[in-house]
Amino acid sequence: MRCAAITKAGERCQLDATSGSYCWSHAPENAQARKQRGRRGGKARGASELSEVKREIRTVVLDVLEGRVERGIGAVVFQGYNTLLKAVEIERKVKETEELEERIEQLEQSQEQRGDKRWGA
Repeated sequence: MRCAAITKAGERCQLDATSGSYCWSHAPENAQARKQRGRRGGKARGASELSEVKREIRTVVLDVLEGRVERGIGAVVFQGYNTLLKAVEIERKVKETEELEERIEQLEQSQEQRGDKRWGA
């Protein structure tokens, strides 16, 4: 049996249903696991971008040391890398803040459902 979910493209999901009438990706009981996997995936992409920048920086360092790139040009390139690294750091902090806000919101909702009025605004 095919998954009963409708995709963002407005078409029926093509995967087989494994949990009731939904595939794993669309089953409501898997929502939390999907979020956690998504967070890990986002972090992995950021790490990949950072690794790429570090590789490029090492290449420029070697090129300057071995005389293939002039020092002045190397210095300007490093200014660009510093700007890029600052942007990556800001992006990381924004994502981290968003994740913390989401977790706090979930905790507040959980406490409200239990009738505990000490949480929330």
